[in-house]
This record gives sequence, structure tokens and C-alpha cells, in this order.
Amino acid sequence: MKDHSKQFLKNLIAAISPSGYEEEAARIWQAEAKTFAASVKHDAHGNSHAIVNPGGSPRIMFAGHYDEIGFLVSHVDDNGFLWIQPIGGWDAQIPQGHRVVIRGRKGRVPGVIGKKPIHLIRPEERDKVTKLDSLWVDIGVKNRKQAEKLVAIGDPLVLDHEMGELQGEFLVARGFDNRIGAFIVLEAARLLSEMKIKAEIHAVATVQEEIGIRGARTAAFGIDPQVGIAVDVTFATDHPTMEDAVKRFGRIKLGSGAVITRGPNVHPRLFDLLVETAEKKKIPYQVEAQSGPTGTDANLIQVNRAGVITGLVSVPNRYMHSSCEMIHAGDVEAVIRLFAETAARIAPDTRFAIV
Repeated sequence: MKDHSKQFLKNLIAAISPSGYEEEAARIWQAEAKTFAASVKHDAHGNSHAIVNPGGSPRIMFAGHYDEIGFLVSHVDDNGFLWIQPIGGWDAQIPQGHRVVIRGRKGRVPGVIGKKPIHLIRPEERDKVTKLDSLWVDIGVKNRKQAEKLVAIGDPLVLDHEMGELQGEFLVARGFDNRIGAFIVLEAARLLSEMKIKAEIHAVATVQEEIGIRGARTAAFGIDPQVGIAVDVTFATDHPTMEDAVKRFGRIKLGSGAVITRGPNVHPRLFDLLVETAEKKKIPYQVEAQSGPTGTDANLIQVNRAGVITGLVSVPNRYMHSSCEMIHAGDVEAVIRLFAETAARIAPDTRFAIV
């Protein structure tokens, strides 16, 4: 990964942007898009659009959501402790004892999610998981008056974990689900801006996927694409405790390339084109079967208006919806290349008819 792109990714990951609060990520994404795209816009729902080769045909929509799971402040008590509500699907074991960062009235406010010490927990309660509605955030103030100078009801917060690098090309951070997808669609559009292509490309960073795939619905309706390819993360099954998951999702490994989904949510001819492109361009890939609608932007892109020729490509991800999601830079590069090379092969006369 080039240094400039890696810094862009780090900046994107650092944004406090849970579902419904994507403004920080949007500003970073749009600023990068403006360095090469023919047009950049922000729609009423919060989706960001970068357009390459306007006027081309057909219209192809790339979609990667830039919202993440997080929390919002729901109550400030008399002692200045903040009570919170979850945004998106949390494992209740994850947040306890973590540092957090709140997007407050006058800027970022650090805090910690409190937890009763193990010494004081009754033996019969130690194996029970603290429920999410029993979590509080301590920002180090004495009372509600002090707290309310810094934060307000509804302020968003996330776990305070930014991007780091492990051995080799392994990257770790919170929010790779699916900030990495928003990164990929823009990097693929960047490649296409330097290629001779027929299609009009709409790279879209979508909102509110974690609470119901909402942004993809509104963005697709506005664009009315003929072809749509979504990118998300998928479960890596190459680490301990995943034996049962292998039977459900197959062998998905970090460092083994892009994951191309096959199943009802994917148009069979677009699946074939993705695989053919990967093999022709020597892009490493894996195949994952999904027997119904996926929990990704591809789900609602496919059923937009009268229907869209839809594909789904994913990045293998270990430890999803935790503070230490892990991906491989080589897989990211494979997905970027696969998006760009596939789109470059699509022209007005490309046939996707099944019969």
C-alpha cells in the first residue's frame, strides 16, 4: 500500500463516525475524492459520491459503508457519569474497561467505560456478562454541571483504538467494518480515473449500514445504476474457535485475496465476470457462498427500483465488531484491483442476460 493511501486510511479509521454520525469520515473521504474525481457530492442522507467518467455507460455503483458501531450519550447523572446506548450490533463482553473518545460540544473528550473490580463481584455473578444498558462512561469530572460543559445528550462515542500494524502486512483497528470498504471504493475509482473506460463510475461511501442498510437504499435510488458492486468485510475462519464457522462460511483466510460472494444476492453473470477478471489479471481470490440476502449494501442495491445487476466482494476480517479487527493489506489491494479491472471491462454492450 502506498504511503499516501495508507495515511488516508489511517485518517479515515480515526474518524468518530458511528451510524447516523458519519460527518467526520465524510469530510476526510470527500477531501480525498476531490483530488481526482470529476465530481464529488454529498446527498441529503449523508452518503458521499465520487463520479469518474461522467456521461459514460452503463452506470456502475461501487458501495462501501463508512459508518461503524459505537454508542451515544443517553443520560448524564448528578455525579457526572455518562450513561450510553449502543449503535449497531455489540458483543456485550467487548466494551467493558475500554478507553473511549466522545465527539463533544467543543471537540473530542476522552473517557473510560467503567467496571466494578473483579474483587468486589460476587462469585455467582462473575460468569455473567454485564448488559450494555448497565455500562457507564467516566470522563473524570465531579458532577453533572462539569460534564455538561463538555458533552450533550446524543453525542456519539467510539472505542479509542486507531489503526496499527502487526507483523508483515497485517493491520488492526476498530471500524474496519466497514471503513475499509469506503476506502476501497475510492481507491478503485482512483485507478479507474487513470484508465480508458466506457462506464460511468459512482463510488459511494454509504451511511447507516450497521442499523439497517439504509444509505445504500437511498443512494442507489438516486443513482439508478445498471450495475452495482458492494464491498464489505466477511468472517475470516482461519483462527481458533472457528471450526463450526468453516462449515457455514467455508475456509476464508487472511492474505489469500478478495472474497467473491456467490448466491441469490449476486447476479450469476457478474459473479462469473469477477472470477474471470481475477484469473485473467492474476488477482488472488476466494469464493464464499451466501444462501440468501446478505447483511451488506448488496442486499438493497440488488432490489433497487426494477432490480440491479449486483455483485459483492469482501475483505476477510478477524475479530469483527471488536476493538481489534484484523485485516491483511494484500487482500485490500486485491479487492481494489478486482473492482477496477472488472469495471473497466464493462461496456454498454456487455451482456448479463441469464437466458
